[in-house]
Amino acid sequence: MDRTIITVVGKDTVGIIAKVCTWLADNNVNILDITQTIVQGYFNMMMIVDMEKMEKPFEQAVNELDEVGRQMGVQIKCQREEIFDKMHRI
Repeated sequence: MDRTIITVVGKDTVGIIAKVCTWLADNNVNILDITQTIVQGYFNMMMIVDMEKMEKPFEQAVNELDEVGRQMGVQIKCQREEIFDKMHRI
């Protein structure tokens, strides 16, 4: 399994979840867990996904998701699970 953490943050607008999830589905990325919240008009979503069946290189996926976010006015960040864990270790 090739687990990756994806975060999406920005002003809430219609279609954020749909556009991100459409890109994931189109690229054979499976959503393992997802949580989202809106606080005073700001959207925040965190996903754990499995990129094992994706055919693109990881860096290309990162760049494409960054562009998807830019088109909607949100920031989309991707980190491999092992890097995320090491960065957030106490």
